[in-house]
Amino acid sequence: MNQAKNNMSLVRVKRHFQITLPDSLRKKFKLAEGDYIEVITNEDGLVLKPVKMIYPDQQYFFTKEWQAGEAEADTDITNKDIVGSFDNIDTALKALKETKI
Repeated sequence: MNQAKNNMSLVRVKRHFQITLPDSLRKKFKLAEGDYIEVITNEDGLVLKPVKMIYPDQQYFFTKEWQAGEAEADTDITNKDIVGSFDNIDTALKALKETKI
């Protein structure tokens, strides 16, 4: 049996031409209600491809650099390698001046 057959799932077209994706595929591709799926056509039929929509003004937050910084911050928080919290700006500024980085 070829690879394409091994990865095949059978779905039925229902009323209003709706289809339901099997739970195994929803989990595998981390799909949730409201997500978008691109439909690509070719000679053999249709290809469904999950698409994550990102607003243009939020693109930076999904860059590798931003995500690396987020991961570093998460590690620092987990390791309690942080200074704060502060009740006011004066206390925060004093801590910034006195903290050795």
